[in-house]
Amino acid sequence: MAVYVWRGITAAGKEVKGVRDADNQKALRALLRKEGIFVTEMLEEAQARVKKARDVDIARYFRRVSPLQLALATKQLATLLRSGVPLVESLSALIDQMESPELKGAFTQARDNVNEGSSFHDALAKHPAIFKDLYVHMVAAGEASGTLELVLSRLAGFLENQSKLQNKVTGALVYPVVLLVVTFLTLAVMMTVVVPKVTAIFQSFRQALPWYTRALIATSDFFTDYWWAMGIAIVGGAFGFQRWRNTPKGRERWDRLMIDLPVLGKLNLMASVARFARTLATLLTSGVPLLNAMEITRNVLGNVALMQVIEDARNSIREGESIAEPLKRSGRLPPIVTHMIAVGERSGQLEEMLENVADSYDQQVDNQVNVMTSLLNPVMILVLAGIVVCVIFPILMPLMRINEFVTGR
Repeated sequence: MAVYVWRGITAAGKEVKGVRDADNQKALRALLRKEGIFVTEMLEEAQARVKKARDVDIARYFRRVSPLQLALATKQLATLLRSGVPLVESLSALIDQMESPELKGAFTQARDNVNEGSSFHDALAKHPAIFKDLYVHMVAAGEASGTLELVLSRLAGFLENQSKLQNKVTGALVYPVVLLVVTFLTLAVMMTVVVPKVTAIFQSFRQALPWYTRALIATSDFFTDYWWAMGIAIVGGAFGFQRWRNTPKGRERWDRLMIDLPVLGKLNLMASVARFARTLATLLTSGVPLLNAMEITRNVLGNVALMQVIEDARNSIREGESIAEPLKRSGRLPPIVTHMIAVGERSGQLEEMLENVADSYDQQVDNQVNVMTSLLNPVMILVLAGIVVCVIFPILMPLMRINEFVTGR
């Protein structure tokens, strides 16, 4: 049985698409025809992926599987397994109600592989873009220990927490970014359209203008005459920065800066500590060996400086050291974190201590984001007001003296 990606038209003329398995294309066409769908395109999933990679499709970046979608699917699968439904039947039930074509296709292929005798985690590992190492290793641990439904429940909770934190930070940055873009566009329009027309009136009187008005005119002339150079400089600077950041040295320096900044650095560090503690606790609770868990945790941090700390700690653990000591030696993690990990190791409650650390730092990140959001909004409004004043004041003052310019006094 193969998996097909298809497109079609209903009797009402509406375009529809989906992913479905069938013995062959003829059988799938007959099945869809019974549902009132006329098939216009049909490809096996492997062929569809090749075609998709070949075509330029900008919209694919907006169709990626979100952590929340994966968390919901994982939770539903855990519920089905907990109810005593066999894995293959649970996957079939899950696939039938999925809406995401990418997620539906991945789970359909995974179900077929399991049907053919493959393990569930090996089937998921064939889709690394959707199921990361963390997901695959936890499923493998659940299969080995016979607690797959429990592991999937923990995994769903972990994905939900990560999604909530990411949405929280992203939501906090939306308003300032939009305000900055609007401010820049407004300033560009005023400098290139409004200011030249107004200042042309003052220059026609051939009177000495205040220094701040002359400065505004010079700035407006620069914007008008060299807007193309500014555009090239911005694009070139962004391209150069991206290339530098993609180099190993540039990535390391940038990541160090991201956790050393006065305010944002502290927020990034707290979020990374929470991710580290939550991931490690989830993996250890699910039965993943410590060294493997440390390696997976390192890969999900996304910060080279902190990844090096975890790698050094992993090497020290391999040589017989405790977890807390090399983490403490690095000086990167807050002392309270290494202290709680040391207490957890001594008491045999490492997983619980890591969960406590994650809960505490998640709460701190949430509070910090709320404080920054409440402060950032008025600050951005003040900055916008300051920019407007800097443009309006040099125009308004000569307008108040327009009578002197006209009479020449």
